[in-house]
Amino acid sequence: MREWKVAGGLLADERGLLLGANTRRNGSIDWTTPGGVVDDGESPTEALGREVAEETGLLVPRWQRLCWTVSVEFIEMEMTLDVEVHLAESFTGDLIIDDPDGIVTAAEFVDRRGVVDRLVGASMWVAEPLHDWTAGSWSDVRHYDYAAHGSRPSDLRAERRNP
Repeated sequence: MREWKVAGGLLADERGLLLGANTRRNGSIDWTTPGGVVDDGESPTEALGREVAEETGLLVPRWQRLCWTVSVEFIEMEMTLDVEVHLAESFTGDLIIDDPDGIVTAAEFVDRRGVVDRLVGASMWVAEPLHDWTAGSWSDVRHYDYAAHGSRPSDLRAERRNP
């Protein structure tokens, strides 16, 4: 079973919530919060700080707290994905897109309506927590658990296991 550990960051100010456009191998674009894979030996927040700086040019001196986690079991692909999403206490710098991996091709601060618009067609495990958060943030840590069926990313069908 292949296991992926990913960290995502909520960076928000008066302009809205920061979302990045990720260009996938098939040429499609999906919008997510900044973040990426947690490398061996890194904590999720260390990885998150590194990824945010690489993807956006922004620096986060401190993460305020963990907001939600996501677990996805990709049944036929024999893979799991575990995600932690943290809220930035503050951030500095200028928004500059220069992702060394070439995945993040744009980023914008968007209001609630913009988040909803950009998440049309997004994976359930990305869209559902972000929709919930933009509808009204919370102080506890929430967990989202999904099973995904299908053998290719283009034909995945997800279902939430904990409503």
